[in-house]
Amino acid sequence: MSEAVIQVRGLGKRYRVGTRERYLALRDVLTRVFTAPFRRGNGAAPEHIWALRDVSLDVEQGEVVGLIGRNGAGKTTLLKLLARITRPTEGYAEIRGRVGSLLEVGTGFHPELTGRENVYLSGAILGMKKIEIDRKFDEIVAFSEVERFLDTPLKHYSSGMQMRLAFAVAAHLEPEILLVDEVLAVGDINFQKKCLGKMEEVSKSGRTIVFVSHQLNQIRRLCERVYWLDDGRVRMVGGSHEVVSAYEAAANRSEPTRDRQPVGNSTKARYLRWEISRPTVDDAHTLTDLGPVTITITVDVRTPIPIAIHGIALYDCNRQLIWAWATEKFKLERGEHHLSHTFPMLPLRPGRYEWLTTLYDDGDLVDWWHCVPEMIVATENYQSAFDQWNGILNMPDQFEISAGVDSLLAEDKAGG
Repeated sequence: MSEAVIQVRGLGKRYRVGTRERYLALRDVLTRVFTAPFRRGNGAAPEHIWALRDVSLDVEQGEVVGLIGRNGAGKTTLLKLLARITRPTEGYAEIRGRVGSLLEVGTGFHPELTGRENVYLSGAILGMKKIEIDRKFDEIVAFSEVERFLDTPLKHYSSGMQMRLAFAVAAHLEPEILLVDEVLAVGDINFQKKCLGKMEEVSKSGRTIVFVSHQLNQIRRLCERVYWLDDGRVRMVGGSHEVVSAYEAAANRSEPTRDRQPVGNSTKARYLRWEISRPTVDDAHTLTDLGPVTITITVDVRTPIPIAIHGIALYDCNRQLIWAWATEKFKLERGEHHLSHTFPMLPLRPGRYEWLTTLYDDGDLVDWWHCVPEMIVATENYQSAFDQWNGILNMPDQFEISAGVDSLLAEDKAGG
């Protein structure tokens, strides 16, 4: 087992509500001491909140660990404690190795300085020596794609150009331990892919990374283990596939159900619910197996529909249509009916999906329902390691090599 380079035990951080944390000089401390007897309290105890409480974790050498959770869960606070930017209220964190932080892209940039000057300024603030910046300068500039504007003051850069240059500087740090906080969502789509590729390169170099992101597919791609923080505490820890899927399912359940507006002739029939009825799973809306899969939708028919037409469609989280189908005409009597669709397999990449189901009476719309909750696909990820080759389908592949006839003849000749 590798040596743990980050050990956190019982770590907690408490903030006083309504005040800003500041550093006290000696004169501030002395002033407080001598004036304390003359100050009167207002009778109200100060209000405090715990941003982080009783957090323990271990990160081994060369491991890439993800931190996920909703806004305010304590992820950034934990990184700031690890980076020694702020001090803990309780507990401790031991870190063995040089630490680099990508917590706020653009740290140290000055609008009046040129891009070239800002590379050196920001690099120095982030802990890089001048000789190190000199050695990596051309690589940083090429990565940022701002060569033409290098000697232009930063105030004339677009916000996207500034972010690209800032990330390029930060990404070329060479610490033993790297703390990364939601910095891959910079620039356009192509540059985001470039950033993700750079982080994959860093992760494969043997450096230890603690990575925070709301982009769960990035977490799946980069991280081996994931800690899920909820209200300042560790709610779950484990493999990235398992923890991210659990987090998505919980987020899906906690979202308020959208109010259904009347559509069509909904007095005739109305969709009630949907579930994954095969395979049997603990959460009826989370898919953990590629197949076979049966989706069952329940409809309440109040007036017989002699010529029913049922449609179903599947969308991904970007509202891209994945698949759609419509049945032949059939008859629905009064009462509840279960409409089931069985697939030999559903080879979908992990993530969130939405079913849309419709019902017509010989061409007249009866009901149109965006099924809630969404479906969470939490299967194993069978995708390329490179983002540009990640598609919609998620299919396991059996690869083998066999010798052709020419190769066998060549072996016979070589053997005499």
